[in-house]
Amino acid sequence: MDSIQIILIAVLGTGIAFLIYAILKSILSPKKVEGIQKLVKQGKYQAAIKLAKTLIAKDPRDVFAHYWLGQAYINDGKPELALMELKFVNQNAIFEKGLSEKAFRKQIAELYEKFNQNEEALKEYLLLTKLEPTNAENFFHAGKLFEQKGKTDNALGFYQQTLQLNKRHVKAHAALGLVLYKTKQYGEAKKEIDTAIQLSPDTFSSYYYLGKILKENKDYAAAVEAFGKALRDPEYKQKSLLERGSCYASADNTEKAIVEFDRAVKASQNEASQETLYARYFLAACYEKTRQIESAIVQWNAINAKNHNFKDVPAKLSQYGDIEANDNMKEYLTCNSENFCAICKRIVTNGLQLSAKTVEQKKFGCIVSASEAKAENWMNTRQQLFLVVFYREPDLIEDSVLRRLHETIKSKNFLKGIICTSAGFTRSAVEFSENRPLELIDKQKLQNLLDKASL
Repeated sequence: MDSIQIILIAVLGTGIAFLIYAILKSILSPKKVEGIQKLVKQGKYQAAIKLAKTLIAKDPRDVFAHYWLGQAYINDGKPELALMELKFVNQNAIFEKGLSEKAFRKQIAELYEKFNQNEEALKEYLLLTKLEPTNAENFFHAGKLFEQKGKTDNALGFYQQTLQLNKRHVKAHAALGLVLYKTKQYGEAKKEIDTAIQLSPDTFSSYYYLGKILKENKDYAAAVEAFGKALRDPEYKQKSLLERGSCYASADNTEKAIVEFDRAVKASQNEASQETLYARYFLAACYEKTRQIESAIVQWNAINAKNHNFKDVPAKLSQYGDIEANDNMKEYLTCNSENFCAICKRIVTNGLQLSAKTVEQKKFGCIVSASEAKAENWMNTRQQLFLVVFYREPDLIEDSVLRRLHETIKSKNFLKGIICTSAGFTRSAVEFSENRPLELIDKQKLQNLLDKASL
């Protein structure tokens, strides 16, 4: 046998070997994937996950192994890991061989919504409106997501399309009612909400939308009652508690607001959701308002653990960061009103070296009128009066506040106004105080005065 024949036989043998390997792989791989599917159906999720990972390690682009790994994760209570797998499927899958595109897109859209990836969820629902043009539910979900984006016109259109496909779609009637109300179409809005409730009095989500309209109209008592009914819908329970707390806060009933916001936090199904973060944020605001600063810090820290850039939480934590290290500042910020006025009088006397004349408790803090401390020749000298104002509100002091104080100082012949705050001053406030009889005491200077006051 010459060398050419040997080479031909070798090449032919190699080709046959590859062909056999490919055939075996095509036969065995689906069987292994079917094994994952079988384990998932049997409820053996950990075994399914292990097998799927083994297959993916051998072939990272095995779409079906990724898909069934995602299903195993969903059933095992790990939706975030499931979403990662389904994203891979979405990028690489050809929807055939038993993988339904409609079912897949519905599932991944729900997961995107669950983890607040609303842009991606909206893309999926828009694709579903093309795949299933007669399915009202897809149009409804698209409308909700457009509404959340603030695109009212788009939301309106999709809700109306939902009702064209299903005139008895209760949730679409209710959602459309709220959008119409926001666009000042009050008569039509009421009609839609009434229709939703008439069609199904036990669809409690309708009362959530009714509550939103009543709240917008500042009818807080009626709104609280409506949100109370909406609590019976598990999907709207946390949202309704959040709204009830907001109503109480708007009505200046902070104690009841705290109760509702706390209930909203405890009702959380996802610690990173916007509803949970806002429930904690508003709860912290109520705690801050009622001088329960340590409780507020607990909520801010919980928010910060999930979202480092949520609203002004980093600034709040920075503002109150030294409260544990400085007992004097802690006492200033957290004590009751009576003790607070006593602290302010002490600051005036020991810190500013003035003689306190009157002490007046205010909602924002305290006002002390004072004069120069008595000297040996005080009978021969006309004493100058000072207006000392103490704030412990969380907001920066605006120039509008200083303008009003300046007018008071002029009208009542005070020599100077001294404004103390645990927060700070806006730039415009600092600029206004220049060349005027106003002395600004920020947090650092206040801390020094507290130390001098020897609390």
